[in-house]
Parts: sequence; C-alpha cells; structure tokens
Amino acid sequence: MLHEIIFCATAASSGSGSVTLHDISTGASLASFKQTNAAPHCTAFLNSRNAQGGFFLAAQPDKSLLHAYNFQKDQISLKIVLPEKLTCVALDPSGDFFAGGTSQGRIYLWEVSSGILFNAWDAHYRQINVLRFTRDGAALISGSDDSGISVWSMSRLLDEDSQNTLSLPYFTLTDHTLPVTDILCGMGSFPECRVLTSSVDHSVKLWDLSSRSLLTTFMFPQAISCLAWEPTEKMFFAASSSEDGSIYQMNLFRQLEEKTEGSTVEAIGGGGVNDIIRVLDYSEGSQKKRLINVGQPISCISMSLTSNLLVGTSTGLILVYDSPTHQLIRTISTHKGLSISHLATFLKPIDLIGHVSLSFSSTITTVDTIPVKPIMPFQRMRDSKTREMHEVSMMLPTQNSNYADESMLYSREALLRDHAYFTAPNSSGTRLDDTTTLQSRVSDLEAEVGLLRSQLGQAKGVNDLMWETVVQKVIHSQGNANGEGDERRRKRGRPDSSLDTHS
Repeated sequence: MLHEIIFCATAASSGSGSVTLHDISTGASLASFKQTNAAPHCTAFLNSRNAQGGFFLAAQPDKSLLHAYNFQKDQISLKIVLPEKLTCVALDPSGDFFAGGTSQGRIYLWEVSSGILFNAWDAHYRQINVLRFTRDGAALISGSDDSGISVWSMSRLLDEDSQNTLSLPYFTLTDHTLPVTDILCGMGSFPECRVLTSSVDHSVKLWDLSSRSLLTTFMFPQAISCLAWEPTEKMFFAASSSEDGSIYQMNLFRQLEEKTEGSTVEAIGGGGVNDIIRVLDYSEGSQKKRLINVGQPISCISMSLTSNLLVGTSTGLILVYDSPTHQLIRTISTHKGLSISHLATFLKPIDLIGHVSLSFSSTITTVDTIPVKPIMPFQRMRDSKTREMHEVSMMLPTQNSNYADESMLYSREALLRDHAYFTAPNSSGTRLDDTTTLQSRVSDLEAEVGLLRSQLGQAKGVNDLMWETVVQKVIHSQGNANGEGDERRRKRGRPDSSLDTHS
C-alpha cells in the first residue's frame, strides 16, 4: 500500500486527453481514465483515505463541464454542468470544498458533498490563472492576469451573513507587475505559513502570510511558468516557459565557512521589498550547477514524496530527475503527441481499479469494502432556501475495516493513561506499586536464591570429590615409581644422585 505513484493529466490540441496513473519506479501504467482534456491548473484530486475512496475532478476547456472520476472505475462517474467555463480549479485538503476561477475574474465556491454554491464573487479584474488552498484549508489564494494575488478567508466566504455582500479578501499581495502564473503554499496552518508566487515578470516572490509581507524576490533571466517546492522548504525549482526548457534550482539556505566557528548554515533573503536575489549572480558563486536544461518546452513540474523532480513537457514526456545531482533517472514516453497539463505524486489508492480484493474473503469486492466519497451535482446559482435546508451526505468510518486509520485504534484515554504511567515521579526506581504483586515477586526471588545456593553446594561437592580422586591417583602413581627406582639402585650398588644434598 505504501507505494508512490504518478498522477498525470494530459491534454490534446485536437481530440481528447486522459488521466493516467504510473508506477514511479518502473513507469508502467497502472490505470487510465479517458474523456478529459483539462488544461493546466484545471485538475484536482483527493486520495483514498480513512476507509473512503477518493476522486478527482477535471474542468473541460471547451465546455462549461466538470468531469468527476473515482479510482474504482475508469469511466466518468458524474458530469457536472457549470455556470461558465473554468480556467483553474482547487480542492481543499479534506475534499469538502471545490473552488473554480473564470476568465472574467470570478470565483465560485461549492460544497462537494451537497453541491451547494456557497459563494460566487468577482475576485479580480482579469482572468484567474491559479487557485490554491492552504495546507489546513483555512484560506484560498488566487492569482490573476491583473498581476494581483488575493488571500481569501474560508470562514468569511462560508459565513451566512456575508452572502449578500461584496466579499473582500483577507489581504492582497501586490508586488508583481505582470500576470501571475503559479502559487505554492508552504507547510503550516494559516496564516503561519509561507507562499511562493511566480509571474511573467521573471520573478518569484516569497511571502510571509502571518506578517502579510514580502520576504524575498528572486529575479530570473526568463519568465517563470511553474514552481515546485521541496517538502522541507529548503529549496525550490522554477521552470521557464522558453523553448529550451530551463529549470532553475534556488536554495533557501547556504553554508558559510568561518575561521572561528567553522561551518554554519544561514537562510537566504528575508530582507523585504528591497531584498532582490538575481539568479545569475547567485549561480556564479555557487559550487554546483543550478540549472537543468530539458531541451523542450515545459508545461508543469512537481516534487515527489522522495524529493525527486518530475517534469512534464508539452510534447508528452514525463522526466524524473534526482534533485541533488540533477541526473535524469527515468523517462516516460507513453503520452507522445499530447501535452502534460498536471503532475503530482501520492500513495497508491487502496481502491484502485484492477487490484485484488482488500479483504481476506474472496467474496467481498473492492467496491463493497471501500465506499466512495459522495459527490453531488453543483448548483449553478445561489439559493438561500437550499442553504437553509442544508443536508450533507457523509460516510461514517467503518469500525471493522481492515484498513482503519491507526490513530482511531488508540483512544485518548489510553494515551493519557500510558503518558501518566511513564511520566509519573518515582524516587524508589520501581513501578511495582501493588503490595501483593511486590510480595509475590520477593517470594519468587527468595526461592530462586535458595535453589541457586543448593545447586552451588552440589557443584562444590562434585568439585571436592574430583580433586581428592585426582590427588590420590597422582600420589599412588608417584609412590610406585619411587619404590621401583630404589630397588634398581640397590641392585646396582650406586646411590641415587637425586637424593644427594649439599649444604
């Protein structure tokens, strides 16, 4: 189950693309889902977890349609008619809310399990290119062709009292000068997290949401189209939209050699608006090469769970690079003639089609064991009555499932009891607080000591007997040898020289 796979979405200029799951180790195709042609930033997925099957959604570029799939069958499970065409989509980490942006700068926010349209508002003046939820799902971040980046609080967007008023952003980030191309949210809960943004103005900016400030600006020789952030946030990769396919590696920490303190590590940047790091100047002073030349236009990049760099090209190639050495590990060329529009990695879903039954019983199928998270058709207009009659379909966790979450098996009471046991003060050095148990243990130890003493006495008796027997045999043999020697000396009439003494 703990096997990483590649989630790849492709688009075709004429015809239809697909969504394919590949084995990251071999490149083999595990499953393929047809009838989708989603553009970049128009595909979102939720992996299977907590004994519940996952799904993915793909917005179609030519029609105002959203195709919904689940991992248990290779066909479209639901076609959702939208109010208008979407240019980008986002799904929160729990899979409860779905957001979509349009070419008119409008954002729609739906609840997946009920289909209710919670909010729809004019967020930007021009087309929205990318939408991202923070890691905890508490905020939605949007980037547009108007060079603006807006941060929206989910609590405000879902508030009943603000439905009929103009939705205002929590705050805006306005330092880019050209259209925003990509947004990445760092680790941590909102607003204690950092955000990376890229733009056509050749810059990548690092923001701190807690202080609502710009930390550092990285200037590149080419326009940046997509980003990939290493999981530990020690470095990021920025891919250009040029024909040669250049990918720049930027380290956010550097190592310094000091004569007195030795080697130290310090963070790069953080100086604010005036802190600008030019990639060419920085790469000249670095010891290693920080540029990867793919040789063809890049459409998307992503980081794997094992920190490998995945690159998708507009010609249909998936390239896997080792991030420390920039060595090409693997090339997947099964999508030639198509454009890779989305790349990501996650653990192989337990309910993936074509797999054996998840139960030990051969009569239970995967569909019966893993229920799919419910998806309802989305509303095209806001309806206050529907919101008042709000009903959400939800699946309770299976108690007897073989794949229950391990955290559910360890109750809070058991955790507190074990914590108190191991952290309780103990001056005597023993944990045996029960007097009966302690007395029983002492009795057992005394009986064991008596047994050992008796065995030791028996061993000493055997040792003494062996010693006496050996000594008697030696003395007897030596006496016999001395008697025979004296008689031979008497017969020869010579004294024994060995008995002479000298004073």
